[in-house]
Amino acid sequence: MSDQIIPATTTATEPQAAPRRNEKVGLVVSTKMQKTIVVEIEMRKAHPKYKRVMKSNKKFYAHDEQNSARVGDVVRIREARPLSKLKRWSLEEIVRRSSLSALADEKKPVAVEAK
Repeated sequence: MSDQIIPATTTATEPQAAPRRNEKVGLVVSTKMQKTIVVEIEMRKAHPKYKRVMKSNKKFYAHDEQNSARVGDVVRIREARPLSKLKRWSLEEIVRRSSLSALADEKKPVAVEAK
């Protein structure tokens, strides 16, 4: 017969590279919903004609399973499958905690006994 060597397919043994999902870093502006945060992303783009840098903001709804993010935190969100009508992102990590939320934790109201 023929003396051809058929190479084994290595696609099954090689780890498949997961599709790269889009990530954004922004500021948490609302945590009033359960397991949902609103993250505001500031985008800077040069004007096509005048070359001046213009700022624009966009809000994204992200899934926060443990309700760990607080208003003022800087977070990283990642694209996900649609979770609701508006939610298409999930919380990846909290990059920096807000100093305001740290102060609120320290100054919890203490019950005072009346005599």
